[in-house]
Amino acid sequence: MSAEDESPQNASPSEPSEPEARELRFAYVAGVTPGKWIRRWEERMPDVPLRSFMSDDGAQLAVLREGTADLSFVRLPVEREGLSVIPLYEEQPVVVGPKGHEISLFEEVALADLSQETFLDVQELGGPQMALQMVASGAGLVILPMSVARHFNVKDTVARKLTGAPVTEIALAWPSETTDEVIEEFIGIVRGRTAASSRQPSAQQEKPKREPKPDRRGPAVKKPKVAQRYAPNPDKGRGKGSRKKGKR
Repeated sequence: MSAEDESPQNASPSEPSEPEARELRFAYVAGVTPGKWIRRWEERMPDVPLRSFMSDDGAQLAVLREGTADLSFVRLPVEREGLSVIPLYEEQPVVVGPKGHEISLFEEVALADLSQETFLDVQELGGPQMALQMVASGAGLVILPMSVARHFNVKDTVARKLTGAPVTEIALAWPSETTDEVIEEFIGIVRGRTAASSRQPSAQQEKPKREPKPDRRGPAVKKPKVAQRYAPNPDKGRGKGSRKKGKR
């Protein structure tokens, strides 16, 4: 083989690498149960992997800013600059106290009736799980969304529905400039759109037309005309006495 044949200019070019498969990632705060949305996504978009992970309330927007998630289920209020935010539903607040506290005697408690109680600041204590541990020790009460109290379910605590307290709200958020058809598909699923909805990107894709089914009956055979043997009866179909009689 000559040196010319071994030159880099004549080397076969490397094949271009295939682009990485699209993956959709979303985060959610404690209390959100995304199972139903994941199942619907797997049914409609089996070719696009879906990855989810839980984030605490303090990082619910950081996952979007850092790019570790495409969307995030957040607990309002949040800073909305640069984000698209769709409110989804409100959460039922509960008051959580130590086991044996007098709130356990009621199914529902009014916030006004707890004015003499000591309330703990959930954020100052490092989040709901640590706050519930403090409640179990008898340090005070906390107010949480019902879904969060059920999620952590700390032993030796009791939770009751709370009236007269501000409600919290869950919303779906994502960076406004990153919206594409895959994200729009997920948003539609979360908002309850059906697979056939005209607003779903997957439903707007052109579907192959079906070929018409062959006619198995074959060509139509015309029946031969039969010569009429008798003149039509002019009285046929008339009632009795309907035929006019001539003068006699």
